Amino acid sequence: MIKPEVPHNERERLSCVKKYQLLDTLPESDFDNITSLVATICDVPISLITLLDTDRNFLKSHHGVDIQESPRDISFCGHAILQEEDIFIVEDSRKDIRFKDNPLIDNFNAIFYAGVPLRNEEGLALGTLCVYDHKPRTLSDLQKKAMLTFAKLVINLFELRLNNRLLDEAKLELTNRNAELNKFASHVSHDLKSPLANIISLTQFLKDEEGNTLTENSIEYINFIEESAESLKNYIDGILIHYKANELVNADKEYISVKKLFEDVQRIYLLDNEHYKTENADQDVFINKAAVTQVLLNLVDNALKYNNKPNPKVTLVFSKSKNYYKFKVIDNGNGIAPEKQDEVFKLFNTNNQIDVKGNKGTGIGLFTVKSLVEKLGGIIKLTSEVVKGSVFEFTIAK
Repeated sequence: MIKPEVPHNERERLSCVKKYQLLDTLPESDFDNITSLVATICDVPISLITLLDTDRNFLKSHHGVDIQESPRDISFCGHAILQEEDIFIVEDSRKDIRFKDNPLIDNFNAIFYAGVPLRNEEGLALGTLCVYDHKPRTLSDLQKKAMLTFAKLVINLFELRLNNRLLDEAKLELTNRNAELNKFASHVSHDLKSPLANIISLTQFLKDEEGNTLTENSIEYINFIEESAESLKNYIDGILIHYKANELVNADKEYISVKKLFEDVQRIYLLDNEHYKTENADQDVFINKAAVTQVLLNLVDNALKYNNKPNPKVTLVFSKSKNYYKFKVIDNGNGIAPEKQDEVFKLFNTNNQIDVKGNKGTGIGLFTVKSLVEKLGGIIKLTSEVVKGSVFEFTIAK
């Protein structure tokens, strides 16, 4: 018997074998189905999918034998991966000097062998798709072609599992990083709110202090400080709402009346019936109440902030289809120009709009709304006309 030589690129080959993380894994039906089919097509009792480790031949799939591994130095596959041809065939191992006195002949009656090296895209042989028979024989051209075809399928399955694992690892890393970012943003935002509130209060105190001797320039500077602090406060509030909204998506669904949902929004903004109306609200829904309420609050808040009319009005409308609940938030506000409507849901896009208090928006609110709606399985769209007002319509999957 002649032990198989070690390939010249063995270190690289072994590294690649381990990369696929298939060694010592449990049987899988995808691979077992292949060895069963190959055994049937080639009319042999034994068919294997092997991976050559440092000193063993691991059998990822073993049709016709109960063992899961064998020593590499007696393996037929160790010789097969050294060959340049597509398929390595030993018609009668008893007459081949490389296998004379090989324990596999005595223990498993391994007389005939045919193995296709499983080469990846880099040409590295990871193992083989092979068959054994207990008698001398040959393979037909059709049987050889079948083995080559199934060998390619095995490699594709290796690659698929590798890519799926790498994707899962990337998703997990992204999830962990996102969680850390959420925690960091929330922590920093909370820490910044307190000193900002102090700045705003102190600037107001300086302006209101009786008998102050501030010059006009000093008062103007204080106003600048106050405006900047207020603007930063709005950004921080927007960031907190955005990360809070991401947490709301995981809240449980519950049954609630649409009327109650709309009344909650009205109560939060202290709106009377002259300025706030609802339509088709006498129905029950099974929804993520926390998330949907946040969407409605953001949209109503925008409807009121960007409305310079002496008599601002907001109307909430509900309807439903077979698969979706539908909500509309209609206002008679300033409206949005057609060329700017596609941009309103982008992060930090403000369209240079100024609210009724003279403050510029942050461009976070509508981005948060869109993100929430999509995570709830719906879509949101805008219809608007300058001066006349806007209609935000969104759906939520049932």
